[in-house]
This record gives sequence, structure tokens and C-alpha cells, in this order.
Amino acid sequence: SRWGSERPEVAMADKRRSVKVYALNDDQRWDDLGRGHVSSTYVERLQGIALLVHSESNGTLILESKINPNTPYQKQQETLIVWTEAENHGMAISFQDAASCHEIWKAICQVQGKDPSVEITQDLLDESEEEQFEDSPEIFELLDLPNCELGQLAQIAEVVTSALTSSICKERLALVLENEDYVKKLLQLFHTCEDLEDTEGLYHLHEIVKGILLLNKTALLEVMFSDECIMDVVGCLEYDPALAQPKRHREFLTQNAKFKEVIPITNCELRQKIHQTYRVQYIHNILVPIPSMFEDDFLSTLTTFIFLNKVEIVSMLQEDDKFLDEVFSQLRDKTTDDDKRRELLFFFKEFCAFSQTLQPQSKDALFKTLTRLGILPTLKIVMGTSDFQIRAAATDIFTYLVEYSPSMIREYIMEEAQQSEDDNLFINLVIEQMIGDTDPELGGAVHVMELLCSLLDPDNMMATSNKCGRSEFLSFFYKYCIHNIIAPLLSTTSEDICEEGNIVGSDKNNKNYLNDYQTAQLLALILELLTFCVQHHTYYIKNCILSKDLLRRVLILMNSKHTFLLLCAVRFMRRMIGLKDELYNCYIIKGNLFEPIVNALLDNGTRYNMLNSAVIELFEYIRVENIKSLIAHIVEKFYETLESIDYVQTFKGLKIKYEQEKEQQSQIGKNLHSILYSKIFFGSVSVLEEKEEVSFKENIEEGEAVMPPLESEIQDQYDKVLETKKTEEDENLDLPQRASSGGFKFTSSHSAGAGNGADNPNDSSMVGLVDCSDDEEKDKEDETSPRKRPHLSL
Repeated sequence: SRWGSERPEVAMADKRRSVKVYALNDDQRWDDLGRGHVSSTYVERLQGIALLVHSESNGTLILESKINPNTPYQKQQETLIVWTEAENHGMAISFQDAASCHEIWKAICQVQGKDPSVEITQDLLDESEEEQFEDSPEIFELLDLPNCELGQLAQIAEVVTSALTSSICKERLALVLENEDYVKKLLQLFHTCEDLEDTEGLYHLHEIVKGILLLNKTALLEVMFSDECIMDVVGCLEYDPALAQPKRHREFLTQNAKFKEVIPITNCELRQKIHQTYRVQYIHNILVPIPSMFEDDFLSTLTTFIFLNKVEIVSMLQEDDKFLDEVFSQLRDKTTDDDKRRELLFFFKEFCAFSQTLQPQSKDALFKTLTRLGILPTLKIVMGTSDFQIRAAATDIFTYLVEYSPSMIREYIMEEAQQSEDDNLFINLVIEQMIGDTDPELGGAVHVMELLCSLLDPDNMMATSNKCGRSEFLSFFYKYCIHNIIAPLLSTTSEDICEEGNIVGSDKNNKNYLNDYQTAQLLALILELLTFCVQHHTYYIKNCILSKDLLRRVLILMNSKHTFLLLCAVRFMRRMIGLKDELYNCYIIKGNLFEPIVNALLDNGTRYNMLNSAVIELFEYIRVENIKSLIAHIVEKFYETLESIDYVQTFKGLKIKYEQEKEQQSQIGKNLHSILYSKIFFGSVSVLEEKEEVSFKENIEEGEAVMPPLESEIQDQYDKVLETKKTEEDENLDLPQRASSGGFKFTSSHSAGAGNGADNPNDSSMVGLVDCSDDEEKDKEDETSPRKRPHLSL
């Protein structure tokens, strides 16, 4: 019962003691055995206290290690306990917090009879800390580094390499290297080895310098990356024993990599910092090997060193107003030649890249300074040049600005539109950069398209001071910019429209143009942007699609041989249908715009590919969402063609939906006919009875006889009412009416079966006595709504 009462406490302790377990493999690398919860518990089978680690994911046992009285345990960095299970079989437990590590450390020390204040549990009872380290052979060697001589390089390399396995050893080694100015002496030996062509010594120096970098000590990095030492450090790292021939990194840094001052830098400290940062970045990216999993933080100090250098460079440039002002002045100057302007932009692009390392507050201050200096008007000037590299660099700089603040870009665009008297707008220059990309893979165009999506994303407009700002920007964009985006699409498909209503007709030359890979890629990008607009700008893009007959143009692209372009066209139409907007549906039906989709499905044959799946999904969506107008159109127009496709039940399902709706409408028509006839009959009888009563009284007074009304008179009155309503209905020829068969009737020449219901007597009776006054008022209220429900004919 005592153990049972303590179990909840153990479970609570396990939750706090979250650890990772590591084991040293034969290659002297640490393997991660997993994450779990550690506890110290008496294990009867082992006859002693043991360290147990259970997996936090499934509770399985990761580690079971008995705490032996004579096993040396070592606590490092307050969160790591290391020991050796057997010969060369090292184990390590890494804790999330120092408190949990201290609790387990106390349990280990209690078993071994040691004071928990010690960090190594072997013969430490009566010795001072210095004597403890002297009794450890490994530590003793580290404290007694060999003299810095050619003959001792092998031993020095062995000491440095072995120190990397222990945090304490790393600390002691770093202290010795700092105090005795050991690094500079080693680099002097490097020159001696090169002069003597001592390859073995150069290999040892490579291992030593690499090990010193992995010590992760800022003080040592500052020495090694000083102007006096950094090129010698690069030289040592050239002699990697794994390479057949040393790489000439120093030659590259001193001869190939040339520093250009586009604007003279008078600050010597700034110039030195720029040189140092470039070289240290080169060492980090090219020369230093990627650390193993257990050494993932070994280069954190080197990364921090580079980061702080970049912050310092940006800050020093930002504080020098004259320097940045001179950069912008030369960029805006019309007399500046293209070579100079290109170099200025390359410099400013790198400056913006460095600025990404700044904290948010510092970044805000920087971009406010750039805005004050006129960064956007300057970019507009350089984007108007004919040099591709200049425009590409300007686009990259524009990217940093959009990522920082899309709202700032939108505000400038709107201000420019109000002040400018010509159509040479900044955003149109950006669009031209996308359309005119000469890269075969259109890498730059893809990038610009993403920027435009960011600017047009309503989610990025939430911070606007008022809702009017969003609508104003979108109205401006669709009035002054959208035509530039769709221009390649319209020009590519213009010759394919031989006559009104013809989609599949194509000119041979134009079809070859559609098959051009780079053209197809550009059109795919444009369709992707338009699809984004359909999803996010329902009202604004609708007017463009309907006025430009844009979907018809897009579906002409189904003639291309590039499947990715066909998929973009299908996706565009699918997005439109997904809105379930009856105005779009009527546009699709009247234009017979499902025909190229059906043809593409049939041309694809029995191939099971993305095109097949996309088209099937389009029709399946219409079936599942029960979009009645489209179902009726597809079944009436294409079912005979699609009936043979039976590997999916989509088209049979559409037919079933169509028949159900047809039956339902037929039944409604019959019921309403009966109800209306009875109401008219009895209403007429009631009126005639009243007249009869009045006439009877009058005739009584006048002495005349009374005759009952004839049945033919009632029928004549009913027919007159129907004829009057039919005349009113015929005046509205443009609106589709649902026939008793469940379909829609269109007056357009594209309408299939417009006259099918003309001879149906039920149709006349169904529309006989509709009071449309309420519907007309509702139409006025919902004038801006994109969706209109078809009136049910009563």
C-alpha cells in the first residue's frame, strides 16, 4: 500500500522530468534514442536503484540503467548527465530544465555516497576542484597543452578533437587558448608548414582550426576573424584531408571576390566590418562542415557573430543620411549610366537583405527612413529602363517592401494615381515586368505574381483605416490595371474566335503559339492570378469576366498540348462554378461553355490522369451541390455523349437529379393547375352569385325574371385572365423560365430547346396568375446581389 500511495507522486514527477536519451556509437557519434520521462526507482531484478526512462509517446522503456557505486557520472552545463555503461559505451541524458537534472543528480550521488555539489562522482570526497581535474587523465592533458611546435601538431590536434565530446573539456580548452594567445602561434606555424610543404602538418592544422571554431566561443572567434588572422584561418581550412587537392579559397577571396564601393565609404570601421562579414559568411557556408545532430548548437556563436555584424552594418548606413541620400540621388539622375545604376541597385538589394535581420522596431525606423528618401518613386524610375538586370534588381527590392508593408505600397499606388496625368503607373510597370520576363522558366514572373496576390489579398487590407480604402484600391486596380494582366490572354486567343459562338475553331499558327512552352507558362500564371481574383474579388472580377467574355477566351486554351495549361483553365471555371452564382451559371449556359470541357474529357480517352480527375470533380461538384440550372443544361446537351462513361457514377447521378427535378416540377404544375382552377371557378361563382342577388332584387322590383349564369361564361372569364397574364410574360424575353420538364428556356440562339415547352398546356396554366409585385420589390433591394433565384411559376 505504501508503494501504491506514492505512484501518483512518481507520475507527477515524470511529467516534469522530460529528457532526451543519447548513446555513443562505434563512430564516436551520439545517437538519439528518443524523448521520455526519467525517474530513479528501485528495481528488484537489478537489486538496486536504477535510472528508468519511459517514452512520452507510447510509454515503452527507452533506458534502464542501474546506478553502480563505482561508475563515474558527470554533470555538465546544469542540464546534462554523462556516464559510461561499459567499455567505450557512453550514455547521456539531456534535461529540459536544471531543476529536474539536479533531482536525478542527487539520487545518483545518494547511491554513491557523494556530495550533490560535485560535478564528477569519482574519488572527490577529500580533494579540491583543481586536484579533481588533475586526477582525470583527459582533463590533465587539456590543461597541459603541448608547446606550439611543428613536432607537437599531431598531439595538439588529438587534444582539441577529444575536447569536443565534453562541455567541461571545451570550457577548459577555450580558457587555455584565450589566455596563452595560442591561436596566433598556431597560425604562425601554418606559414611555416606551407613554406616547408609539410602536408601532414597542414592536415593537423585543419583539424585544430576546425575544432577551435566548434568550441563556440565568441572571444576566440574575434581573434580568428580579425584582419590579422582571418586569411590564415581560411588557409588552414583549405587543407582538408578528405580532399585530393586543397581548394584555393584564399585566391578566390582576394582576387575573384572584389569589393566595389558604388558610393565612397569614408567610415573605415564600416568598410572593415563589411569585409569581415563577407569572409566570415564564406567560412560558415563553404568551409565549415555541418555539425551532427548532437552538435546542432556548436555553430550557434558563429551564426550570431554574422547576425550581429549585419545589424551593425545596417545601423551604421542608416545613421549616415548623406550616404543613402546620395544613393537615391544617383539612381534618380537621368545622366547616370546603366552600369553605375546597376551597381547601385545591387548594393541596395544587399542592404535590404541585411535589413531582414533587424528587430521589428529597428526595421520600422529603417523603412520610414527609406520612404522619406523616396524609395518607391526611385524604383518606378529604374523599372522603366530597358536593362533587364536593373529591372530584376528593382523587383527584388520591391519584394522586400511588399513583405514589410503591403498597405504602404497600396497607399503610394493610390496617391500616384491621383497625382499622375499619364497611364505610366508604378503597378503597371510591375505587371509588365511579369509579362516581359525572358527567363525560360519564368522565375521572376512567378515571383511578381506572388507579389500581386499579396497586394490584392483582402486579408492584407484589414488594417486599412476604413472599409472604403479597400474598395477604392480594388476599383482602381480593375479600372487601370486588370487589362494589362489579361492582355496576353486576349491577344493569344483573339484569332481563334472565327465567329460568334465558335470555341473550338483555331488558326494553325495560333495553335502553335499556344503550344509554345514559355507562352503556356505565362498564360498559366495569368490564370492562376485570375483564379485568385475570382475567389477573393467576387463583385469586381465578375464585371470583367462578363464584359470581356473572359471564360470563353480561357477555354480556348483547352486546345493547347500542355496539360498544366488545361488544368489551369479547368480550375478557373471550377472556381467560378464554386461560387454558385446564377449570373455565372446563365453566362455558362447561354455560351455553351461546357463544350470544350466535355471535348477535353473525351479527347483524354481512358487515361487516368490529373486532367481526367479535374473534369470529373467539376461535374461531381455540380451533382453534389445540386446546381439545378447547370444539371439541366448538362443532361439535355451532353448526356448522350457522356452516358458511356461508366467508371464513375457522376453522369448517371446527374441524370437522376435531372429526372427527379423534372418529376417534382411536373407534379407541382399539376397541383397548382388544379388549385388555381378551383379558386378561379369558385371565385367567379361567388361574384356571379352576388350579381345575381342584386339583379334578382332589382328584377323583383322591376318585375323581371332572373337567369342563372352559363358555364361558358365562367370559362371565358378564366381564359381572358390567362391570356392577359401570358401577354405580360411574353414581354420579358431575356429572363430564363423553368419549364415543366425541369429545364430553362433561353431566348438566345445558344439555348438548347428554347421552344420545347411552347406546346405544353401545363406551362400556360402554371404561369397564369402570378403576382410578381413582391418579386420586383425584392429585385430592387437585391440589385447588387450576384445571385438571383429563378421565380417559381405558380
